[in-house]
Amino acid sequence: MSFVPNTSDEQKLMLERIGVSEFSELISGIPDDVKFQGLLDLPPTLSEFEAVKLLEEYAAKNKTASTHTCYIGGGAYDHFIPSIVGAVLQKPEFKTAYTPYQAEVSQGTLQVMYEFQSMVAELTGMDVSNASLYDAGSSLAEACFMSNAHNRKTEFLIAGTVNPLYIRVMNTITVGREFTFKTFVKEDGTADLDALKNAITDKTSAVIVQQPNFFGNLEEVIEIEKIAHSVKALYVVIAAPISLGLLEAPGKYNADIVVGEGQSLGISLDFGGPYLGLFACKQEFVRKMPGRLCGVTEDKDGQRCYVLTLQTREQQIKREKATSNICTNQGLFMLAATVYMETMGKQGIKEVAENSFKNAHYLAENISKLNGFKLSSNLPFFNEFVIDTPVPAEKIILDAEAKGILAGMDISKYVPEKKGLMIAVTEKRSKEDLDNFVAFLANYAI
Repeated sequence: MSFVPNTSDEQKLMLERIGVSEFSELISGIPDDVKFQGLLDLPPTLSEFEAVKLLEEYAAKNKTASTHTCYIGGGAYDHFIPSIVGAVLQKPEFKTAYTPYQAEVSQGTLQVMYEFQSMVAELTGMDVSNASLYDAGSSLAEACFMSNAHNRKTEFLIAGTVNPLYIRVMNTITVGREFTFKTFVKEDGTADLDALKNAITDKTSAVIVQQPNFFGNLEEVIEIEKIAHSVKALYVVIAAPISLGLLEAPGKYNADIVVGEGQSLGISLDFGGPYLGLFACKQEFVRKMPGRLCGVTEDKDGQRCYVLTLQTREQQIKREKATSNICTNQGLFMLAATVYMETMGKQGIKEVAENSFKNAHYLAENISKLNGFKLSSNLPFFNEFVIDTPVPAEKIILDAEAKGILAGMDISKYVPEKKGLMIAVTEKRSKEDLDNFVAFLANYAI
């Protein structure tokens, strides 16, 4: 971090240039009742050595996936990250590069964008992908904008339980656009197909589904597709990228737009972010795709080169014609995902998915044998599931921390009408880890 001195003489000069005599005059337009009065209650000043030592003590209090065995999911997962990912991210030509949307961006960055797009398109089974967005929530909001730009309709139907955090981001970003959102969900958390079928009309812009849904269960995505396209509404699927190593790609069941959270593709948990938004669609919608898209061509000498092919905003077009409010992309995390996918390959991602699936089902089966514990539903799931517990989930989570286990999520904090412990399992969990977790939970059996 740079240090910029700010002496009283410099402050006086700046105030004179602005045209005021003192700082209070500069902020006179702010009401007194919202101004902080008095002095901040700050601790004594510290030397650099003392400050670093104090911050290290604070950092040591963190509960991380390195210090604890992690079963937390809900959109962010503790997958193994090959060391080559971090090694490439630390290269100065990538790490210090300017936000990659200018026409003069380097060929290396453009090549990474092109390879990322190609692999996301193949993973999702879609025709085209952009060079990333901020996270899954903003990608979902952009899918709504794109659907509206395509058919000028403002009604969106949500089939089943979508991650509440994605919904909050979507509602925040789309506020002011007069969009309406209606949710169709059964008691078990999956989509209410009959209600969805009765509600959909030619006024519906898009039908949204998460696969697997927030509770980890699989939705009837083929039936939902039929309902959506019966009135020519767009079909938006929120996909978990690692699950696509095992589950059918959304493009195979005729999704129009696929969005998702790319954190599981080589990005560490980082206490909740920042992460990576995935966005892919059919070729026919590419002109309304948010963000930017890199293409490959030849220069005047016939050599292969990369160019920014599509940019829907910034200097290139008039603001009122923009189809997106996204003005950059997650370049460094896009690079991480690219290196991860290239390192793992098709077979590697499939193995990660299979091992996560097997570990999750082994754990769920053994937890269900404990008296007082049972699966919240008998629906199929990938690597995440909800357990009904004999004591409050919050107590289990707090007690587990002291034993070096991040036990999962108290589902009631995200979906108040539902109780239980939501557990996510990845390929990193050994049989010993899983058995130790079951042994810990046995303490609460009745």
